[in-house]
Amino acid sequence: MRGLFITGTDTGVGKTWIACQILHAMNQAGFSVGAYKPVCSGSLRDESGQQHWEDLDELAAATRYRFPLELIGPQRFAAAVAPPRAAGLEGRSVDEDLLVGGIEPWKKQVDYLLVEGAGGLLSPVSDTLSNLDLALKLGFPLLIVGRAGLGTINHSLLTIEVARSHGASLAGLLLNETTAEGSDLSRQFNVEDLSARTDCPVLGCWPFGGSATIDTNGLTVSVDWWNLFDLSLKVG
Repeated sequence: MRGLFITGTDTGVGKTWIACQILHAMNQAGFSVGAYKPVCSGSLRDESGQQHWEDLDELAAATRYRFPLELIGPQRFAAAVAPPRAAGLEGRSVDEDLLVGGIEPWKKQVDYLLVEGAGGLLSPVSDTLSNLDLALKLGFPLLIVGRAGLGTINHSLLTIEVARSHGASLAGLLLNETTAEGSDLSRQFNVEDLSARTDCPVLGCWPFGGSATIDTNGLTVSVDWWNLFDLSLKVG
């Protein structure tokens, strides 16, 4: 099974959106792909009072509801705070063995697995592990998602530096437009300025509402609005 760990420079940068677009594209191209969010916090209630998690709903839809929610998101907590804190508020704790072991059932079901972290790279996913720790344990390269606008140069370079200093493999950095508003002048230059300051592949700026398609070899993602880029989906 080949895998990719999607992380962010911060929370709310569009990790789930990007993951879902890649899932849609790979499904359309006929590839066997799954989505795994090792731990999720911050639930909502629908009109009937049923508890649900928006990220997991979107990932399940992007995988065409082929897999049970327990496989996509085996550890779920209610409060909209970091997972170990949310677990503690319920008198529980995050199962660290399950964070890693949760990919085992996927190996018999899919050829590709997109793993989505919770928050930024150093955000905690358990009492002792961060997203970076988890990505290293899984052995998957990182796709970093960052905001498209002002401030992303600092956030992106810090994330890349931390990942590299711990020996993580980087598939690339992708900036994401999280709103339809384009008044921030820096958005015109951030891809170029980041490319000049790091050797991590800067894959472009994903426009608000953009989509992706998969090349026939399954190892490259062609974004409709941007150039072809290569995701090194390495064997985990």
